[in-house]
Amino acid sequence: MSFVDDFVAKIISLEVSLYHARARLQANSDSEALHDLRIAVRKVRSLLRPLRNMPEVAALNQAAAEVGSVTTPTRDLEVIIGELQKMGYPHQAMSRSASLTEQYRKIVASPELDKLFGELDRWPELFRTAERAGELADVKRQVQNALKKRITQLIAGLRDKDFDRHELRIIVKNARYLTDAFPALSPLKAKSRAELKSVQASLGSWHDHHQWCLRAESEPDLLEIAPVWQVASEQALADAELRLASLLDHLEKDLTNSKG
Repeated sequence: MSFVDDFVAKIISLEVSLYHARARLQANSDSEALHDLRIAVRKVRSLLRPLRNMPEVAALNQAAAEVGSVTTPTRDLEVIIGELQKMGYPHQAMSRSASLTEQYRKIVASPELDKLFGELDRWPELFRTAERAGELADVKRQVQNALKKRITQLIAGLRDKDFDRHELRIIVKNARYLTDAFPALSPLKAKSRAELKSVQASLGSWHDHHQWCLRAESEPDLLEIAPVWQVASEQALADAELRLASLLDHLEKDLTNSKG
């Protein structure tokens, strides 16, 4: 199977996953439907990222980004409800759960989701037309360059002790997802990938707890929990900081070896 064939097949497979997740969300059949829908959208965007400036890709990439944005508040609500349940605050969890069903309904009926499915339906033929016109002859190298560029950007951020950790979290996340989308083309070895995942988890935990503390400022029923979240946020960031030097070392080695 050629690179382009495999690329198209992956997008079509993700479209099937999206249809399945949407049906589950519409039926409100399980608590993971929205999460799975967002994972499929994220994987579509990761595959498209190196080619996002191509006219044949831009519309689909934009449609996927819009679905990501429109579903983020509901997913954030799901996550904090789960946290409140785990911590033993059923009243706070239940008061927030009441709106979930309506939010799911709005997502299912949203123009953003309809637009995404429309773009997914028309995209393969557009991409194949570009292939027949010879516009994808260099696509594999484009992906490799995008991977190296993102990893180089991450290395620069890791070397700078004053680099904003919120921005670093985004770069770590993008580097990992891009590598996951194109594992055969990434210069990163297994150890680097494992450390990237570990750092992402620590920075993600720090970010979540930080956001919940901010949320408590406008939601009084969360104020008593905020000090616990603040401690957890600081611990998660400290854990991430301990891992950054090791991650930097492995990334530098992998990138150097890929040039050899």
